[in-house]
Amino acid sequence: MFARIARRYDVANRLLSGGIDVWWRRRLVAAVRRHHPADILDLATGSGDVAFALSKGLSYPVKITGMDFCQPMLDEAVIKQQTSSQGSNITFRQGDGMALPLDDSTFDAVTVSFGLRNMADRHRALSEMHRVLRPGGRLFVLEFSQPHRWFQPVYYFYLRRILPGIASLVTGDRGAYEYLCGSIEKYPAHTAMSAEIRHAGFGSVDVIRMTFGSVALHIAAK
Repeated sequence: MFARIARRYDVANRLLSGGIDVWWRRRLVAAVRRHHPADILDLATGSGDVAFALSKGLSYPVKITGMDFCQPMLDEAVIKQQTSSQGSNITFRQGDGMALPLDDSTFDAVTVSFGLRNMADRHRALSEMHRVLRPGGRLFVLEFSQPHRWFQPVYYFYLRRILPGIASLVTGDRGAYEYLCGSIEKYPAHTAMSAEIRHAGFGSVDVIRMTFGSVALHIAAK
């Protein structure tokens, strides 16, 4: 599915979020910056937007590995890297989030943005993230969440009635975005997601809720 929409994915994201996805990434980068990691794994990196934002937003030497299961999405990331002057500290490689081809205790930080809900087994994926983090390392999960109750009618009307139609015009693939909307509706609320992260072995979990609760940034320590 992601292979089908890879070439129009970035355009669709900007349009469907009204550009607010840029602000969500800035909040993520600011949170990562506070912990000064030297080695970062950006999992489910897709077309590399978060990896590039980290590369640009962290003003100290850092190595970033952008990893994704979908090679056509990675191809788009590499094209962006080759046609810009940014991201020289990023290495893109293919890998399965539920069986990472990485050694234990390799990274100071793992980021995953709008990708965890697409993992077939979240617990297995979170356990893999825990495994590749060094002791004291941080996990940053930026993901859609369940919004404040008063905002839910507007939010779900947009997801169900408006977003798939716009996405179909932009990408030509309505089915992909009907799946994405369904995955957002079924994703746990921030409290349940915090419990899942702790169950995977992490310690305390901090949550930053954004855009009326429809997006949450979970930060957890190994």
